[in-house]
Amino acid sequence: MGVSRLLSLAVLGFCLTLSPAQAQLAGDPIASPARNIAIFDHNTRQVLYCRDCDVPMPPASMSKLMTMLIVADQLRAKKITLDTELPVSENAWRHGAQSDGSHMFLEINSRVRVEDLIKGVVIVSANDACIALAEGIAGSEAAFVDLMNQRARSLGLTTAQFRNVTGLPDPDHVISSRDLAVLASIIIADYPELYRHYAEPTFTFNGKTQQNRNPLLGRVEGADGVKTGHTSISGYGLIGSAQLNGQRRIIVFNGLPTMAARASEAQRLMRSAMFDFTVNALYAKDEVVGQADVWLGSRAQVPLVASEAISVAAHRSVRAGMTAHVVYEGPLQAPIKKGDVVAKLVIEGPGMRQEFPLAAGAKVGRANPFAKAAFGLQQLLGGGD
Repeated sequence: MGVSRLLSLAVLGFCLTLSPAQAQLAGDPIASPARNIAIFDHNTRQVLYCRDCDVPMPPASMSKLMTMLIVADQLRAKKITLDTELPVSENAWRHGAQSDGSHMFLEINSRVRVEDLIKGVVIVSANDACIALAEGIAGSEAAFVDLMNQRARSLGLTTAQFRNVTGLPDPDHVISSRDLAVLASIIIADYPELYRHYAEPTFTFNGKTQQNRNPLLGRVEGADGVKTGHTSISGYGLIGSAQLNGQRRIIVFNGLPTMAARASEAQRLMRSAMFDFTVNALYAKDEVVGQADVWLGSRAQVPLVASEAISVAAHRSVRAGMTAHVVYEGPLQAPIKKGDVVAKLVIEGPGMRQEFPLAAGAKVGRANPFAKAAFGLQQLLGGGD
C-alpha cells in the first residue's frame, strides 16, 4: 500500500508552474500581460516561474542566440578566428542590408571580419551579419540551419525547430521560452567571451552607430544581456539576464504590443525575478532525507537519499504553508540494491506539486531463516500491525 511520511522540513517554496486557469484560481503573483513567460535561475538551472513556458512559440530575433552558439562553437573548434574575413553575398545584402529588418549596413561583395559580424548580430541584431556568417561557415544558410537543429537536439532543447538564422517569420520556426532561457544560460556559462558583447550599448560599422535595443541595460542593476525580438506574428519579446549579489536570473517573454510595453514589462519582470523569488538548497546529492520500512530484509529500514541535489524555489507571496512528504509503496520488498530509486520527496502547496526521486542509501539483503521464523511467530502471536 502507499505509505506517506510527513517530514519535519521547513519548506520555503517550490517551482511555481501555472496554467492560465491555475493562475486565476491560485492568484498569479506575476500578473503580466506578456505570453510564454519563463523566469530561470542560472545557478541552479531551475525554472522559478512558468506560464506556458513549454509551448513552442515564434521567437523572432531571440532565436539568434542559437545562431551565435554555432559561431562560438566554430571559433572554439578553431575552424574560424575572429580575424577571419567572410564574404557578403548578394543574398546576405538583399535579405539584410536591403530589407526592412535590422542590419549593420554591410556592402555587397565586401569581406568582413568575423568579430565585426558577431558584434553586429549580438548588439544590433543584424540580419545581414547572420546570413554572412551562415554562408561563410557552412556554405549556405540551409546547411547552417542544420547545424542549429543538430545542436539544439544535443542540448535537449526539445521544442526548438529552426528554419532560418535570423528569426524571420516562418510557421515552423519555433522554440519555447524555457528552452530559450536554457540556451541563454548555456551561452553565459560556456562562452563568456561571446556573452560580454551583449552588454555593449552601441555598435559602429561603416560610419554608422546603432544602439543596443535591450531595455534592461543601464536601467536595471546588474543587467548585462541578452536579446530582443519582434515580428508582426510574435509581438515584442525579450530574453533578459542580470546578475546581482551572486545570483543570476534570466527572464523570457513574448507577445507584447509595443516596444514601450516591452521595455516597461522587462524591467518589472527582471526586478521581480531578482527580489521576489528565492532559491533554497534543501538536500545535497546522497544526503539522507528519511527512512523506509523493509519487509523481511536483513535490516528493518533503509535510508532514503537524494538522487540529485534538491533545491526549491518560491515567490515571496506563496512560501508559507508548504508541506513535504516522503512517499513510497511500502514496506519495501528485499532485496534492495544501493542506488535503486524506491521513493520520492513530494513538496506541495496550493494547486502545485513538485517531486524529487529518492534512492536506497544502502544495500538490503533478504532476511535469514531465523529472522523470518521470528517474524512469523510475532505475526502468529498478534504482534504485527
